[in-house]
Order: sequence, then structure tokens, then C-alpha cells
Amino acid sequence: MRFTSTPRGARLARRLVSHRLHEWGHPYDSTPNETLTLVAAELTANAVVHGHVPGRDFHLRLTATPARLLRVEVSDTRTERRPTRAAGPPVEVDADSGRGLVLVDALATRWGVAPRPGAPGKTVWAELTVTGP
Repeated sequence: MRFTSTPRGARLARRLVSHRLHEWGHPYDSTPNETLTLVAAELTANAVVHGHVPGRDFHLRLTATPARLLRVEVSDTRTERRPTRAAGPPVEVDADSGRGLVLVDALATRWGVAPRPGAPGKTVWAELTVTGP
């Protein structure tokens, strides 16, 4: 789905992820729903703050496989700003920003960045393997 590159667009995308996961059998208060919704919130916020190009939207894609793998992809049109894993000192606990990808790295089974297929920009994706019943 396509969303405006605004805080409102990021909020709507996060809510869509939670709602869709609930529909797919991962209730709102379940660990997979809460975890992937938080990951999606961080990725969409990054798309709005760091990947915003005036007049361009960001795209979100959510998929699930029979092997119990949930994947969220957030694509924006900014090619030159690619996120990287934190290599420096830890982020201060009371810092206003800088913890998003640290959270994604801690919560997701794996994540990465790929060129955006068929358009300029990039896709940041994260996967969560669901365990249990």
C-alpha cells in the first residue's frame, strides 16, 4: 500500500500492519503482532524522516508465508540515504532519536536494505519468524 510521507501516513501504516496481522490470526495483544507492529513503526518513521522526497509517498508491503515467516517492507524514493547497522557507541537512553534501527535489529529475526525494484529508491525490510502455536 502507498502512504503519504508524513507522520500521519506512518501512523496509518502502523495501524494497518497491526490490523492485518490480527486478521491473519495474530491477535492484537500477541507477541508477533506487537513486535512486527513496532518494527513497522520504526521503518515507516525512518521513511518519513530520512527517506522523504517532497511529493513522493512511501510504500509498505506485508507478507506471511506458510513457514510462519512474517515480513514487512518499506520502500521510499531516496536512494542516497541507506540505513546501516549501528557500528559506533551505544545510543544514549534519553536521546531524542537514533534508536529505531537498534530496536529493529533487536526485535527482527533479520533485516536489510535492497534497491527498490522498478523505481528509484530503496526498500528496508524486516522478517520475524513466529514460533509456538
